[in-house]
Amino acid sequence: MSVKSFFVVFSSRFLLVLKLSAQFDYSDALMRSLLYFEGQRSGKLPSDQRVSWRGDSALNDSSSVGDDLTGGYYDAGDNVKFGFPMAFTITMLSWGVIEYKTQLQSSNELSHALEAVKWGTDYFIKAHTAPNVLFGEVGEGNSDHACWMRPEDMTTPRTAYQINASSPGSDLAAETAAAMAAASIVFKDVDASYSATLLSHARELFTFADTCRGKYSDSITVVQNFYQSWSGYDDELLWAAIWLYDATADQTYLDYVISNADSLGGTGNAMDQFSWDNKYAGVQLKATKLLLDGKATADVSTLQAYQAKAEYFLCAALQKNSGTQITVSPGGMFWLQPWNNMQYVATTTFVLTVAYDYYTNAGKTLSQCTSSVQNSELLAAATTQIDYMLGNNPKGISYLVGFGSSFPQQVHHRGSSIISIKQDPQLVSCNDGFSTYYYSTNSNPNVHNGALVGGPDQNDTFQDSRGNYAMTEPATYNTAPLVGVFARLAAGGGSSGGGSAPTPATAPAPSSSGDIPTPAPAPSSSGPTPAVAPSSSPGAAAAATATYHTTSHFWVAAGRRAGPLEKTIVSSSAAAATAVTKDAILKP
Repeated sequence: MSVKSFFVVFSSRFLLVLKLSAQFDYSDALMRSLLYFEGQRSGKLPSDQRVSWRGDSALNDSSSVGDDLTGGYYDAGDNVKFGFPMAFTITMLSWGVIEYKTQLQSSNELSHALEAVKWGTDYFIKAHTAPNVLFGEVGEGNSDHACWMRPEDMTTPRTAYQINASSPGSDLAAETAAAMAAASIVFKDVDASYSATLLSHARELFTFADTCRGKYSDSITVVQNFYQSWSGYDDELLWAAIWLYDATADQTYLDYVISNADSLGGTGNAMDQFSWDNKYAGVQLKATKLLLDGKATADVSTLQAYQAKAEYFLCAALQKNSGTQITVSPGGMFWLQPWNNMQYVATTTFVLTVAYDYYTNAGKTLSQCTSSVQNSELLAAATTQIDYMLGNNPKGISYLVGFGSSFPQQVHHRGSSIISIKQDPQLVSCNDGFSTYYYSTNSNPNVHNGALVGGPDQNDTFQDSRGNYAMTEPATYNTAPLVGVFARLAAGGGSSGGGSAPTPATAPAPSSSGDIPTPAPAPSSSGPTPAVAPSSSPGAAAAATATYHTTSHFWVAAGRRAGPLEKTIVSSSAAAATAVTKDAILKP
């Protein structure tokens, strides 16, 4: 273990606090993060599937006219394929591969990263059945969440929902275009034909998104309680255009980003988050790179306006912003909101890491902060957050499942919480899943390696309980940004820590089954009891089925802060979400 001391300024409450940090095994974290995506796969699993507790699932997913919609990823702890967050997941995985391909290769994980991207893009090709038709969801959240079943056993409806010219979804189409454009870059030197196919789909989808405008959640209304498009579609239009410029060097796409900078909010929104819903910070950083690389020969002032907003985000993360800073917990974690906060920690960490490399490679530094910034501070801030995730936190546990000797045991995830179909092929029915597994206080029988759970609250308190889905449910878009960051740090990014850290356990070699034989410690009893705890009685399963009202995804979106760094949240949505979570926290 390499230990060093340093000073970190967290906020006005935590000035110049001396910390110690441990050098974590980022290669081990990287390996596990890629295993996670194999555990989220839907469809017919390949012969080289390494997560052995999973089996084939949803093999009949199709449209009403028979379009094959098998494959893709389940989004979180449920069994629905939500296209909008899935597309963001693939964009972030691809971005990580683009930036850190060499580092992934040196860690012998590049092939697994390519497989993770391709599992998503293969599905998107199927889902894009015509130039102006894209299937954005398979399965339905309310019926799915009313059951606790492993995906191999699903008996819930697998209805497919689409956007088209008369029922548009610019945000969904544009995010999928961004994902396919980014992935086309990933595969350009690997499989030129496949890359060209992805790029063709990306172009068509962007044209569809821009021509037939509308929010996808107004067309696919069943998604509104799960992945409502709160930020609208302006950010995704810019996001898709700048990725298409990267993939094609077609000036038309850059002109779009420049000419629509103001009208679509790219240079007007100062952000405190980067997420599956809100892409402005990503657009702003990618526009900044054009300046840093000297590729801007015209409209420099517009790109400089993008850069100012990108630096607003970065300075806020460094606690050196001219406005409000990103809140930091007493233990050092970035804090945005109470539900699945780790998703924002992961994306912010990615932005900080990539920004460090962009500015360092260009020989430039941030110019918008309240005091001078050394580029090393960007990577130090990113590493602090990563180390917090991996165990350098007040609880001394890793929030990345499977990493180290202490990590969440009651992960809110159907497949991992129910005995593997490989061990017991007998059907676990909808209600039996609740009574036997969901309400059990035992550890999950399957370790879902690489799953990043929602994480602790603003006071660093964490309750390892399957019923506390705000803290224990993982999602694909939580882990996706970490793949690139882990690869970067494994190659020598260094550690700057955020608290005294335990030494992570050395990862054993994968077993012949492909899984990692990680011992399961006893569940943690620390943390408060939720305001309304799920009943432990078997009969509560039926009550959950009858009275289910909400999901974590709804609260995450509704309770998020408005785009700029503001202390207020979207009032009407937040009020509704708060009322629902207080009255009906029975969501499985």
